[in-house]
Amino acid sequence: MKKKGGRKILGFMVKEEKEENRGSVEFQVFSFTNKIRRLASHLELHKKDFSSERGLRIPLGKRRRLLAYLAKKNRVRYKKLISQLNIREQ
Repeated sequence: MKKKGGRKILGFMVKEEKEENRGSVEFQVFSFTNKIRRLASHLELHKKDFSSERGLRIPLGKRRRLLAYLAKKNRVRYKKLISQLNIREQ
């Protein structure tokens, strides 16, 4: 992973991606993962912030549903994505 401007960017998801790729399942999972990691680090510092905890559960559910869809439709892309994002045990 590279750091650029304080945010982690993976090699396959470059910031200069065209807007047509923003609707892809991979890009959506990538953006939800960034949001989840940011909220998780916030909750480590502020353990009693229950509003942010709810805000964390929403993208977690959306990412879970997108990954289930991708696993059902294209197993190869699913395996590649979870290995690149390092989000699930294989």
